[in-house]
Parts: sequence; C-alpha cells; structure tokens
Amino acid sequence: MIVNSGPVTRPQLSSALAFSKPTMSAAVGELEAQGLVASHGVSKGALGRSAVTYGLGPRSGFVIGLDCGTTQINAVASGLDGQRIFETETSLDDRSTNSDRSRFAMVRQAVEVVIAQCQNLGPLRAITIALPNIVSRSMERLGEKESLLEMLADLYRAYAVPILLENNVNCAALAEYHEGAAKDHSFAIYLQIGVKIGLGIVVDGKLFRGFRGGAGEISHMAFPWSQTERPVFQGLETYLGSVELIERCRSGWPMRDGAPPETAAELFARAETSQFARACIDRHADDVGRLVATCVSVLDPQLVVLGGGVGQNTILIKGVEKVVEELCWPVEIAVSHLPRKATVLGAVRLAIDFAVGGLLGEDSGAVFVYDAGWSENGIRT
Repeated sequence: MIVNSGPVTRPQLSSALAFSKPTMSAAVGELEAQGLVASHGVSKGALGRSAVTYGLGPRSGFVIGLDCGTTQINAVASGLDGQRIFETETSLDDRSTNSDRSRFAMVRQAVEVVIAQCQNLGPLRAITIALPNIVSRSMERLGEKESLLEMLADLYRAYAVPILLENNVNCAALAEYHEGAAKDHSFAIYLQIGVKIGLGIVVDGKLFRGFRGGAGEISHMAFPWSQTERPVFQGLETYLGSVELIERCRSGWPMRDGAPPETAAELFARAETSQFARACIDRHADDVGRLVATCVSVLDPQLVVLGGGVGQNTILIKGVEKVVEELCWPVEIAVSHLPRKATVLGAVRLAIDFAVGGLLGEDSGAVFVYDAGWSENGIRT
C-alpha cells in the first residue's frame, strides 16, 4: 500500500490489511527497525485528530530499469514507490555497426553510471533489462545468447542482485497500464509501430506472454495474403515499419513540396503543408487500422494504445478508428502518454514488483531472472 499510494497512517494500514491495532503496531515497528519504513510526518484528520504517516524508509532501496534498444540505451533508477531518482540516455548512432555484444557493453556502462549516482540511497534491489527479443525462461529464441549471459554474469558479480529480462514492447504495455493511457482500463493492448512492430497485452495488471513468451509477436503474421505473392518472413513488419514507409513516400514525392522527408518524424511534421505527405500518412493509417482490426478481432480489448515513432502520432487515430469499425467493431484507441519513455518505465515497474515481492515473500511473476542459481557457464543450476 505504501509502495502504490505513498505515506499512510497506521489506522489506514490496519483497515486495508484487516489487521488489529496491536498487530499493525508490531508490524510497523519491525519494519521501522529494519529501515524499510519510516515516519514521514503527521496527518490531521477531519475531526482535528492527528496521526503519524509512514512511507518508505532509508533501507527500502532502489531499482534500475533499462531499455536496451536498437538505437539507444535508456536507464532509470527509481525508489520502490516509483519516484524517479536518476536517468541517463545513450544513443547508438550507427545501427549497422552496433552488434548485440557492443550494446550489452553499453548496458554495463549505463548501470555503472546510475549506481555512481545512487550510492547513498540504500541497497539496489533489482535490475530489469528490456530487450527487442522474445524472452522466455529457456531463452531459446534469444540471439547472441553467449554475449547476453556474459553481460548478466558480469553484472551479477559486480552487484549481486537479481537481473530480470523482458520484451521491450511488453514493458511499454505495462507502463501504459500503470501510468499512461491505459491506467483506467483493465484490459489493454499496446501496439508499437516504429522501425519495427510489436504488441504487448496487459490484463488486470499482468502481462500475457503466451506459452513460450511469443504472445504479441505480430511481425510473424503471414503477409501479404495474395493470389500472386507468397508471404515472406516478417513481411508485415517490413511493410509497416518506418523505413519502408519513408521509402514509399520518397519514391513518389512531388518536387513542388521541396525535398522529401528523411525520417518518420519529418514526414508527420510536413503533413500540415504537404497534401502528398498527408496522403501518405492516411494510407498508412489504413494499413495500421487493418492490423489493429486483426488484433481486436482476436483479443477484444477495452483499449488499444498506439506507440512507437510512427504510432504515437495523433493524426493516425481517426483513420485507424474508421478502418477498425468497418472491419470488426468500434474500440477505444489512444496514443501513448509516455512517448520514448514507456519501455524503460515498464522495466522499472517490473523491477519494483520483483523487489517488493521479494521483501514480502511473494512471487512477482517475472519470466526470466538471472541470480545465484546460474552458473558461470550459463547453466541454470
């Protein structure tokens, strides 16, 4: 309750937990002695009575969430109450020469930078790393597994805390559920449309990952369906991704509209002055709408959140809504409230849930955890 709602009084805790006053007093006293909770002042009630409020203590510690993307590494340190303490961002300028190994080395560096800024904030409780990969307990679909295990072993040797792995789009979906566009919805899906595409599914605050961690991997949907063309591997992701979107727009760009756009952000910025740019965006909204209609027909969510470099643009919504209503049924559609931050904030949320679960002796539901149970040669013992 303190983690989710902030400082509270002992009577409020007693009521929420159905504890007697003596039991609650004893529990708070024990937590105070361990430094996990501490007095945060006095609260006055409606009748003039006052009561001590309790919040997180100096030994509650902090967690780190990282977004290990293909273009940048974002890292955020947070208290267990979700208050951000420090964040850093490193761009990967040349994607063609940045291997997984070099990206993982930058993750290690980012953790070092964060730790240096948080030395006096109590113990580090957990680290979550969000990856653009399918994450499962067996890691059977992770590329560069040896490099990843090497990084995890290095981090564990240095800090001796559990390290969680999760899919980046799943993290973004979780962040939107807790503090973004989906926070008032029990069943929401997050559709990332950017350089790549992906889907995150959250039901009552829990991620739906599927049997092998592949739920939401919509890039593998057969595309195109045609009498003359054969579906190709990840053809849908290639077609809907921002790279091919820009290539299609540039191929027919009229000279009267000046130089063609180089990026998706530039294309959307030109929509107000270029009819051709607006036509390209409208066609893309139709295509995204067909994908959304497919997801809605299978999952029937309360809300669809559009994110990613392309999906986060509000200009798409009307076109997407129109196609979805034509092909299946109306559904609420919104754009991300956490552009560029959703994935790393979702990673933080998973780390918090894991840390709090550990303190309370509960299972956090994390899909992959690197801890003392892993041997140096990457085998789970």
